[in-house]
Amino acid sequence: MTLRIALIGCVESSQIALQALLATPAHQGRVVGVLTRQRSTFNADFVDISTPAAAAGIPVLHVEDARDDAAQAAWLRSLAPDVVFCIGWSQLLGEAVMQVAPRGVIGFHPAALPANRGRHPLIWALALGLDRTASSFFMIEAEADSGALLSQVPIDISPSDDARTLYDKVMAVVPGQLRDIVGGLSDGSLVPQPQDDARANHWRKRSARDGLIDWRMGAIGIVNLVRALTRPYPGAEAMHQDAPVKVWKCVEEPGSADNVEPGKVLRIDGREVTVKCGQGAVRLTEHEFPQTLRAGDYL
Repeated sequence: MTLRIALIGCVESSQIALQALLATPAHQGRVVGVLTRQRSTFNADFVDISTPAAAAGIPVLHVEDARDDAAQAAWLRSLAPDVVFCIGWSQLLGEAVMQVAPRGVIGFHPAALPANRGRHPLIWALALGLDRTASSFFMIEAEADSGALLSQVPIDISPSDDARTLYDKVMAVVPGQLRDIVGGLSDGSLVPQPQDDARANHWRKRSARDGLIDWRMGAIGIVNLVRALTRPYPGAEAMHQDAPVKVWKCVEEPGSADNVEPGKVLRIDGREVTVKCGQGAVRLTEHEFPQTLRAGDYL
């Protein structure tokens, strides 16, 4: 059968998903509507996907024009979708929207479900120094990230990966997953696999305080924090003269003395700043510290 597909999303992954769904073979499915945002103050990777959707002749609804669950559901219902994909959406869907499509709502989570359910999966994976994550598609249920799996591709995390490169690794496999999911739904061959709740854990929502560098941390912990929060995310921050300063990139710097206090600026080479940590030291290679920073200062 030819699936009628609706998409809900407003970030970079949503745009990549839209492009992949638009490339779906005509006999398998077609996109009939997009629910998105005009703007976002809380999505660092926000993308206005209404532009490519409109260019493809697809009806678009902005949530700013239909803020409640009933209005959004009524609009989606008018499109008669068989299935809804929700990719890159930072709020829970309302009950009415969840009931719109007979094939349900398919979600996306860049983690190895059932492990690591919850918020900010790529950031947590990098901040915790994990060496593997995954790109997972699943059926959305009332409990976040708990529905049956439709597709999961493992993603290796190298020590050199940061938020941008890991995001790109995940996005590279998404189009193929979507192609297989739509094809499997269309011909009836896709068999959802229930998750094992006994193996699940839940990552909490991060706050601004989680992005603040504590120089008493070890060098590896600080490197992981910085690479987790670099672009497209807001960036880790260090305090200097009671003001937060962005740190975008850093590397572990060997050979520091053990009897130096954490937070002391050991040396400055051009724009590179070496700072003592609780264990070891880090060299800040991209940051927003002022030119007035000097060796011997404390952060």
